[in-house]
Amino acid sequence: MQYKINSEEDYRQVMDRVETYLSKSTAQGGLHTLSAIEKEELRHLSLLAEAWEDGIPLMPIRQPKTLVEMLELKMYERKLKQKDLAALLEISATRLSEVMQGKRKVNMDLAKRLHSVLKIDAGFILEQG
Repeated sequence: MQYKINSEEDYRQVMDRVETYLSKSTAQGGLHTLSAIEKEELRHLSLLAEAWEDGIPLMPIRQPKTLVEMLELKMYERKLKQKDLAALLEISATRLSEVMQGKRKVNMDLAKRLHSVLKIDAGFILEQG
């Protein structure tokens, strides 16, 4: 019995065996129809596959590089429209729009709100704002 998956090919073979057991149990009416040995091997193979999958690095999330990108990310995370974000920050929609378009700089009051309400790092705000 295999103790570790070392390659993509090993993983595919393990998953083929898992699929074989799952297909067999489905055809027979459920997992309870497998023998004790088959159930144990299925459990073992599943743990091997899970360990392999957990070791696969996720695609890195692109970090916002500008304050506008950060605000867009925060709106996306909270499922907010720009006017909703303005209300949350207790500023006018026009003022937020001007900040988002680069027509207005972030003042100290807005910087504090961005930090306290949206939890944007103060250093990021100072560098980008």
